[in-house]
Amino acid sequence: MCAALTMAATSTTPVSASESPLLAERLREAVVAQNFKDVIDLTPPEPSAPPPEQQDKYDPSPAELASRTRSRTDGTPLHQTPNLDAAVIELDPLGRPKSVANVLLSPQHPNGVIVPVQAPGLSTAQVRYRWWNDREWDLNGGIGTRDVLPGRENAPIDFSSPYPASVLKLLVGFGVLRLADQGRIDLEADYAYTPAPARGACGGPSTKKVRQHFDEMITKSQNESTCALVKLLHDLNAWDHVNQTFADLGMPTLMLTGTIPGNGGSWGGANMSALDTAKLLLLINGGTDVLWTTDNGKPITAAELSPPSRAFFLATLAGQGHNEMLSTPNWCGRDYPSRGIPQQVPARWIEPDGTVTVGDAIYDRDVRPCNDTAEVTFAHKTGWTSTSGSDAGIVKSLPGKAARDYIVVVFGNLGMDYTDTVRPADPPGVFPVLYTQKYAQLGRAIDTIMKAP
Repeated sequence: MCAALTMAATSTTPVSASESPLLAERLREAVVAQNFKDVIDLTPPEPSAPPPEQQDKYDPSPAELASRTRSRTDGTPLHQTPNLDAAVIELDPLGRPKSVANVLLSPQHPNGVIVPVQAPGLSTAQVRYRWWNDREWDLNGGIGTRDVLPGRENAPIDFSSPYPASVLKLLVGFGVLRLADQGRIDLEADYAYTPAPARGACGGPSTKKVRQHFDEMITKSQNESTCALVKLLHDLNAWDHVNQTFADLGMPTLMLTGTIPGNGGSWGGANMSALDTAKLLLLINGGTDVLWTTDNGKPITAAELSPPSRAFFLATLAGQGHNEMLSTPNWCGRDYPSRGIPQQVPARWIEPDGTVTVGDAIYDRDVRPCNDTAEVTFAHKTGWTSTSGSDAGIVKSLPGKAARDYIVVVFGNLGMDYTDTVRPADPPGVFPVLYTQKYAQLGRAIDTIMKAP
């Protein structure tokens, strides 16, 4: 694979992705080729309707998903190009960034726009990021009205960042492990979660080890455990510090704000760009030497998290049970959805008959044939809401398979309220297909690009 932005880890010369455009251009072509506008909108905008009340954004539970699955005959064609933020970082054998690409899709950029990424910061000042708002996207041509970062008013690319859904749990996980490294949190200690006030999506009181909350938050995307850990960070008055740490480490678009101290709920104040999320995964993955250098000249290394914390984070990501956006092996052998990144399903979720059960989510396919032909592992986190589809993770080739080692992040606003024009009904009693299969097709296209020649 030829690099789009090739650099030594200690490079001090800014290099724009446009100066070595191969990876970035191939990523742009892959995004555009999926024709993301060619989907059905199950809840088309109603301009005369009053603005909806602000709602919390949680990934619905499997039971709620099953009850709200809609007929594929509903809805109308999507009225404009959706917003999508895709980033890829290719890794060298020592875990350092070898090349990077970032592409944005929006009504203003229906053919995709390549984001100029500078080394050594793996950063851009060329995007005016806006907070996501469903109604503004529907009725304002996809243009947001509230800036994420100050001082970007004259940036040439104006882009509303899709809500990250449960990928925001990476932010919670980083905060917990950062404080564990500082001796302020003990992963082996029990944490008594006592929500006040109680909140439906967060569940009731519980007592579990912090480590268990963390595992459930990542591998099963369990909202109750996430609320508990968000509250734990509030108990320690740590959220301002955690959000500032992301900025200090050169990932300023990463933030979780406005959560409720008493119960850890209300996650609508989360923002994540694909580029900064890829950098967070780069740090979690580890690597020798300097991974990037901030605008203030601070060299960032994997030592920002201790080796045990990084190993634990990676192990939970590698144990992901919900493999159903950029990768789709949980539906092995189905004609729909398309097969995405050819990953191996973790053994912990596979029943004796080869089917997969993740908490209350039941999948009806024998995944062993797909595991036999899998080419990679995918340590990742997915997320879904009505208007969010997200996936972020680390891809590594299995022994004997075509070599690739890369990080991929995709955020889009095509969530559960959008479906494909031709889509079979989900079998009764099993976990439904949540997104358009175009995400899986994009995942497969990116993996093909990243294979070594």
